[in-house]
Amino acid sequence: MQLKSTTRHIRIYTAILEDNELVPSNDLLTLDIDPDNELNWNDESVKQVQAKFDQLVDAYEGEDLTEYNLRRIGSELEHLVRSLLQKGQISYNLNGRAVNYSMGLPQVDSKVHL
Repeated sequence: MQLKSTTRHIRIYTAILEDNELVPSNDLLTLDIDPDNELNWNDESVKQVQAKFDQLVDAYEGEDLTEYNLRRIGSELEHLVRSLLQKGQISYNLNGRAVNYSMGLPQVDSKVHL
């Protein structure tokens, strides 16, 4: 049975991607970062999320692959995404199909120079 964890910006599946289709796997995970393109990403930020994912998966090595464990990993990654947004390393995609400030309102520079 395919397991998954879905948060607002992180999706994890017990599957691999083949020909744009998810194929269930008992020992491989697929990470989908921001599938709705709500955020603007740069390569460094994506690498940070992927590295954290690898670290969290390694920490669960030897444990049963359960939906609960996947949700814990997904939640940790969602916290990292929020942190990246708050630090200004990523930003909201204002051209997205549905702008949703799910992680707080965008930061605005309060020092406006006239």
